[in-house]
Amino acid sequence: MSLLEVTGLTVKHGGLVALDDVSLTAEAGSIVGLIGPNGAGKTTFIDTLTGFTPALRGRVSFAGTDITGAAPHARSRAGLVRTFQSLELFDDLSVRDNLLVAAHTPTLWSTLTDALWPKAHDTSETQSVLELLDLVDVADRRPTELSNGQRHVVALGRALVSSPQLVLLDEPAAGLDPAETETLAALLRRLPATGTTVLVVDHDMALILGVCEVVHVLDFGRLVASGTPVEVRNDPTVIAAYLGTGAS
Repeated sequence: MSLLEVTGLTVKHGGLVALDDVSLTAEAGSIVGLIGPNGAGKTTFIDTLTGFTPALRGRVSFAGTDITGAAPHARSRAGLVRTFQSLELFDDLSVRDNLLVAAHTPTLWSTLTDALWPKAHDTSETQSVLELLDLVDVADRRPTELSNGQRHVVALGRALVSSPQLVLLDEPAAGLDPAETETLAALLRRLPATGTTVLVVDHDMALILGVCEVVHVLDFGRLVASGTPVEVRNDPTVIAAYLGTGAS
């Protein structure tokens, strides 16, 4: 059984079909890519998987459970988390504290008890993520003091501190130079060994084809190709989607 199973996912925004009967899977311990030209429906796909956009039709199964109607916070607590194109870091907090904020999901009761009887929280997972992502040396600096590439890694770290089963990355290489993208790729390759499956959406073909085992291609909301990086790179439908039908 696949960790993620998406069947017949269809999303409409008014009269626009953003996703049209999309079905795909992600195996546990894999790195899966989702690519497509602008407007293909990639971010809508992530928004729908994480519960921020409702589906008109279709089914989403995660770790053997139907989560199609689950709220975003319930999906997150089940181990399905995401990053956003806008990094949304807390610039007035240190890198370590940015991760600590995301490491705990307080309830109303825990918030009240913490206010009355403050207690220390376990920070071992935060430290592990700092080490995994090579952020220890900048852990006490603020995001404003970091390079763009490091800020993107901090955003990835915030998604990982809750020990998710699956992390969905929305354009993690946006704005990165080639050296920063290669650093990011090396970090992504580490994640399956920690028990985290990855589904990454990006326009950077070098990143996608370099780290993903399986790549899916969206065009105008429809899944037009799936396969290994080599198969997708040479698929005429994919070439046409990116370069136009006259490409050879």
